[in-house]
Amino acid sequence: MRVVEVTAYGGPEVLRMARRPEPEAGDVPGKVRVRLKAAGVNQADLRIRAGRYADSVGALKPPFVLGTDFAGKLLDPVPGMAPGTRVAGYVPWYEELTGEGTYAEVVRVAPEWLAPIPDDVEFTVAASVPLAASTAQLGLDRLGLSAGETLLVTGASAVVGRFVVQYAAAAGLRVVAVVHEGDESELKILGAEQAVPRGTPVEVLARVREVAPDGVDGVFDGALVVEGLLPLLKDDGVFVAIAPDRVPPAERNIRVEAIRATPDASRLKRTLEQVAARELITRVADVFPLEEAAEAHRRAESGHRPGRIILMI
Repeated sequence: MRVVEVTAYGGPEVLRMARRPEPEAGDVPGKVRVRLKAAGVNQADLRIRAGRYADSVGALKPPFVLGTDFAGKLLDPVPGMAPGTRVAGYVPWYEELTGEGTYAEVVRVAPEWLAPIPDDVEFTVAASVPLAASTAQLGLDRLGLSAGETLLVTGASAVVGRFVVQYAAAAGLRVVAVVHEGDESELKILGAEQAVPRGTPVEVLARVREVAPDGVDGVFDGALVVEGLLPLLKDDGVFVAIAPDRVPPAERNIRVEAIRATPDASRLKRTLEQVAARELITRVADVFPLEEAAEAHRRAESGHRPGRIILMI
């Protein structure tokens, strides 16, 4: 089967097409196979490829295959789903550390990672959902804010941030969203009470203070801004980061936490149903064929329009 391998740590040019044996049914106990149609390109993929986590992946060395989010067709039966079922899910790549990711034609997955894709949801859309929605849900769980409290969301134009805004608004939080210029109206439709354009940390600090002069109760830092955000938090507030190396030192009894989501099939099934019903909105920014994974990474690192980049397989 075709895969895209990280051949060495470095820039997008280290991604190369390769061939590996296709997994066989039952060759790994407890895992089933999915033939992929689409896979998401996540910020974590870029950081792993660049070697930023090289010291924390144990004995794993290149060549390996990146990728977490996927959508495809089930090859092996699982309880409640027959072969051929359209499914989505994500591989907990960082926890597994097998070097087997979703930049591939066939993947081995645990059945509890899988949720069926509703008929009205395309593979490319489904592949943009699993990790982003799970990260957003976990972040809000860890923030633990109550209805009426104020949440600042950076990176709100991107797919994780969009889910955070929508879930938070549904929970009754007052959301201040930091967005790409031009996205202000859209994020307000999705539930943000205030939307301010992104900029330097100093500019963001000033803009948020204008609309939330008393400060915010929590921060979900989806854009990995870090610097300049803690002054916006009230004493005893909560700061949630989506990367372990982008966490500020705590102060004023502020709780600071990095999160890494784990698969939850029941939550994913409900999320995909909400996407099908247009109760939740995701965003696919660009679609590339698998063999252009390097170009997809270049686009992701060049400040592409916000949303998930998808590899078609």
